[in-house]
Amino acid sequence: MKDPIPGGSLQYVLLPQKFGRHQTAVTEFTVLCVEIWSTGIVVNMQLPPANGSQPPQPRIAVQDHFGTEYSLESSASIGSRHLQVFTPSVPAGTRSLTITSRDDDGARFVVALAVPAGNFRGGRLKVGHIHLAGLPDLPSGEQGRRDMQQGPGLTEHREAG
Repeated sequence: MKDPIPGGSLQYVLLPQKFGRHQTAVTEFTVLCVEIWSTGIVVNMQLPPANGSQPPQPRIAVQDHFGTEYSLESSASIGSRHLQVFTPSVPAGTRSLTITSRDDDGARFVVALAVPAGNFRGGRLKVGHIHLAGLPDLPSGEQGRRDMQQGPGLTEHREAG
């Protein structure tokens, strides 16, 4: 079996907030994640359990918020896992990807995923005092309440330690 994953480097793994479950009389699948590679997009799906036969391959389309529809390059099934590879990769400035099913009865929305800004490379989550890296610390106490009432401009507040 040919490796369906495109060459290049993995840039992002997008997880739907709720799994993109799609079920009609024609096909059934769940979108588990979407991988954005420097050379293409991989949609990772779970198919229903096979009862002695291979379930039909989902017919999906991937489109970004610019309206660009990506081309299906290849696909592969390994048991109940199914991958579809689309090209080209997302251009800079892409904010979202939408996956639709192209069943015989027309196109249906499956799931939309947010694409991180190009300069976002993740951060650290400090559990305990709940500090999210990359986000401003919120002001606390009386000063914080005044700042929140004044509008969206937040003052910087750091805890000692």
